[in-house]
Amino acid sequence: MALFQLPDAQQCADEMAALREENRRLRKICEALMERVESGGSPNSAPYAAFERSVLLAEQVRERTDALHRTLDELSQVNTRLLAANAEAQAANVSKTKFLAAVSHDLLQPLNAARLFASALETHALPESTQTLVGHIGRSLKDVEGLLGTLVDISRLDAGVLHADKAPFAVSTLLDALAEEYRQVAAVRGLSLRYVHSSGWVDSDLALLARVVRNFLSNAVRYTEHGHLLLGCRRRATGLEIMVGDTGPGIPEPQRKAIFLEFRRASQPQANHSRGLGLGLAIVDRISTMLDHPVTLASRLGGGSLFSILVPYAAPSIGADNTSSSLPIAHWDEDPLQGCVVWVVDDDPAIIEGMQALLGSWGCRVRAAATVSALEAASDGERPSVLLVDYHLGEHRENGVDLAARLRRRYPGLATVVITANHEAAVKRATRQAGMHCLLKPLKPLRLKMLLGTLLDSR
Repeated sequence: MALFQLPDAQQCADEMAALREENRRLRKICEALMERVESGGSPNSAPYAAFERSVLLAEQVRERTDALHRTLDELSQVNTRLLAANAEAQAANVSKTKFLAAVSHDLLQPLNAARLFASALETHALPESTQTLVGHIGRSLKDVEGLLGTLVDISRLDAGVLHADKAPFAVSTLLDALAEEYRQVAAVRGLSLRYVHSSGWVDSDLALLARVVRNFLSNAVRYTEHGHLLLGCRRRATGLEIMVGDTGPGIPEPQRKAIFLEFRRASQPQANHSRGLGLGLAIVDRISTMLDHPVTLASRLGGGSLFSILVPYAAPSIGADNTSSSLPIAHWDEDPLQGCVVWVVDDDPAIIEGMQALLGSWGCRVRAAATVSALEAASDGERPSVLLVDYHLGEHRENGVDLAARLRRRYPGLATVVITANHEAAVKRATRQAGMHCLLKPLKPLRLKMLLGTLLDSR
C-alpha cells in the first residue's frame, strides 16, 4: 500500500497557473502601492533617494556630533586651565596688593624723612652752587614720591581695597589750598594761575577728589609752556563742576580717550619730558568712577584744554568742622609759625630729626619724641599749640588718633594733625569724626606749612 499519492499532470498544471495568477495580482498591488507612495512624496525626489539622503545626513550628523563632543571636551579642559590661571592671577594680585600695603609705609618713611631734610636745607643760606644741588635733590625726591605714590594708588584702586569716605564740605576747603600750592608751582615754570573762589558745598571724598583735581593741575603745569592756568567752578543743574584749564597745545581728537588709559600720555616737547608713568589720568578715571563723578575734557589744538569733574551738591553745614588734608588759606600780616610750640610724636628717629629740622627752619619751637611721656618730659611744662602725630606708632601701641584724643583731654583745644601713609577710608573717617586734620605721606612740606599757618592764625 502506497503511503503518498502523487498528483497527476493536470492537477500540477492547474496549481502552477493559480500561483502565476496570484503572483501577477500581488505584483499589481505592489506597483499600485509604490505609485501611491511616490505620488505622496516630494515631486522632485523618489522615496529611495530620499531615504539614501536621510541615511547620509544621519551619518554626517553623527560625525559632527562626535566632533562637537570632542571640541566641547577640549574647551572644557581649556576652561579648566583658564580658571586655574585666573585663580593664580587673582591670588598674585591680592598678594601684590598686600605686599604694597605692607611695604608702602616702610618705603614711604625714609622717603618722607629725605623730603623733610631736603626742604629744611632749602631754607638755609647756602652758596648758590649748593642751593642748586639741594634743589635737584628735592625735585628728584619729589619724582620718586610721585612714581611710588602712583603705583601704590593704581594697585589699590585695581584691587578694590580703596574705598570712598563721602561727607559734605565747602569746596573752598579744597580749592583754596590747591590754588595757593599750584600758584607757586606754576610760578616756577613761568606761568600764572587764575583762581575763582567758590562758596559752594559738595558731597564727596575730599582726599580722593583732591587727587583728581591735583592731577588736572599737575598735567596743566606739565604741558603748558606759556600763558596761564585756570582753576574754578561752574554751577550746573546736577552739581558743581570743578574745572582746570590751561593755554597749552591742546590734545588731538584721537588721543582724548586714550590718555585716560594706563601708560598713555599726550604728546609733549622732549625738552619738557617728565618722569611720569602715564597713570595720572588712569587714576582720575578710576576715582571718578568710584565716586560716580563724571569727568569731561574739552580741547582745541593750539587753544589749550579744559578738564572738569561734576560733583553733587551738599547742603551747607552750619558750624561744621571741615577737618581735612587741606584748609582755606589765610594771608597773614605776621607769620603765625614764628615761636609757636609744635609737638611731634613719631616712632621713626629719622622722621623726628627731619621734622625738627623743617619746623625749626620755619621758626617753630619743636618738641619731638616717640612717646608722650618722653615728649612731656622734654617740654618743661610748656603747653603745645599744635600736635603732629603719626597714625602707625608700632605694634601693640595705640594709634595716633587715640593718642591725640588722650592728649586733647589733657590740653583742651589742641589743634591736631594726623600724618599717615594709610589711605583707607576708615582712617580718614576716624580722623574727621575726632575733629582732627589728616595729611598723607610722603608729606608735602608746603601743604604742611599752609595747614599749620591756617590753624595757628585761626587761634
